[in-house]
Amino acid sequence: MWKLYDDLLALIPADLRVEECLIGLYWTLVRSETIGLAMTPLEGSRTVTLSGKMAGMPVRELAEYVKSWNLHEAALGLAALNSVLNIRGRVEKLRYRLWDDSPKIGAFDYFQESFRGKKVAAIGHLPGVERFADCCQLSVLERRLQPGDYPDPACEYLLPEQDFVFITATSLENKTLPRLLELCPQAFTVVWGPSTPLAPLLFDYGVDVLWGTMVVEPGMVRNLVGEGGMAVDFKPYAPSVMITRG
Repeated sequence: MWKLYDDLLALIPADLRVEECLIGLYWTLVRSETIGLAMTPLEGSRTVTLSGKMAGMPVRELAEYVKSWNLHEAALGLAALNSVLNIRGRVEKLRYRLWDDSPKIGAFDYFQESFRGKKVAAIGHLPGVERFADCCQLSVLERRLQPGDYPDPACEYLLPEQDFVFITATSLENKTLPRLLELCPQAFTVVWGPSTPLAPLLFDYGVDVLWGTMVVEPGMVRNLVGEGGMAVDFKPYAPSVMITRG
């Protein structure tokens, strides 16, 4: 199960250092080559044993904490990974499409016509996802249940039946991503959200599309994280990026 994580960590140069860390209300930030983001966990211990030690730490060392069972430290590790993997120069060498503030479009909107009439599972309750239930057989799996959601253990039963699966990248923090991908090898799979590492090696694990974020105005994004900003507030300072397999 750790191989996916180890493969991501192997992409981080040994000589890079952490410039700054910030744990906001909704988002956690690490700055090295650029600003990397990861969602601040809503559950788990709020103790961070690394406080006061992160600035100047090797990025790879901090990124190793993505494997921690302390979810706040795992978020710091994921943000550290993204501070190296989601830089403009690296992304522009890939097969990508950049979404700025116009049109405002998300992964579900983009693939709506493709999954019309099919079985679709969403891992994580994306705000407004309910509106897609009219055009597909939608199942939403969530730890913090909202009306109509399935509890996350239902993934063992539902995912093998799906045509499309959308997985929030916070599944890297809680260590569920490897198993989720194992459960739906037949499905078209999208990993989405600002926490998504834009790393094509994830295609080797069954991912078809990476829908993440590339920070282009670090100062504005830092301010938004510190002021409790939400993902929708990042545009156009951190536009969405879609990277496809092949």
